[in-house]
Amino acid sequence: MIGPLFVVARLTAWETVRRRLMIALVVMTLIIIATTGWGYNRLWTATDNGAPIGVVQVRAITSQVLILMYFVFAGVLALSSVLIAASSISGDIESGLALSILSRPIGRAQWALGKWLGLAAMTIAYAGGAGWLELLVADFTTGYLPPHPWQLVGYIGAEGLILLTLALTLSTRMAGMTAGIIALVGYFMAWVGGIVSGIGLALNNAPLTELGVISRLLLPTDGLWRGAVWTLEPASLLTLGRQAGRAAAAADPFMVAEPASPLFLLWALVWIGVVLLIAIWSLRSREL
Repeated sequence: MIGPLFVVARLTAWETVRRRLMIALVVMTLIIIATTGWGYNRLWTATDNGAPIGVVQVRAITSQVLILMYFVFAGVLALSSVLIAASSISGDIESGLALSILSRPIGRAQWALGKWLGLAAMTIAYAGGAGWLELLVADFTTGYLPPHPWQLVGYIGAEGLILLTLALTLSTRMAGMTAGIIALVGYFMAWVGGIVSGIGLALNNAPLTELGVISRLLLPTDGLWRGAVWTLEPASLLTLGRQAGRAAAAADPFMVAEPASPLFLLWALVWIGVVLLIAIWSLRSREL
């Protein structure tokens, strides 16, 4: 079972690399990182009332720019994960390639898991490569490194894994475009749900808060994004957030005073496993 699984994973990863979409994604990411590196370096020439700003101000500004940049990276990763995964199974079924693959000693479960492994490897590679390169550029130009860089890359990568799992599962029953649109709409709705939950907490409105909690459980991407924001916040800003109160901080999607709870992280892991099982069941019960 292990042999065919990794063969499918390797072929899926190779096919993903071969697509021009991945090449364009890598090139555009490098351009964005180079541009932000130039911007970080220019912070040293900024002035406040005619006087150059200090090291503390430069690093505080860098921390906020990093949050914006990782929001962009998370969005790009979400879009690319969905676009690639949504057509991974449905495309093979529509072209008839699935029949030739499954006529060999490869089960449908192995095929689905192999597809997921290959795409997951590419997602983690992009999240780790782009995430760490942006951090290194910021550290080299300004001397600022977030308090929890490893956790940051893990949160961003987990977001991508959640979305590719959802898109892959939808592609077992839907056309690639349909599956991709549904997954992306779910991603943005989860983000809006997190904002609604924060507003509800700030206003002490239980229905709004519960609505956001439900959306976060249905699709854990927003909770993971907020965990990523927490890893980027310097200690001074975290202290201000705690002083402002949990409710006030929750209303701001770019200010998180507390890390994601271990229980939520466990749920995100369980969510991936359950949705993968649904994908396998859906593929097994479908007539090709």
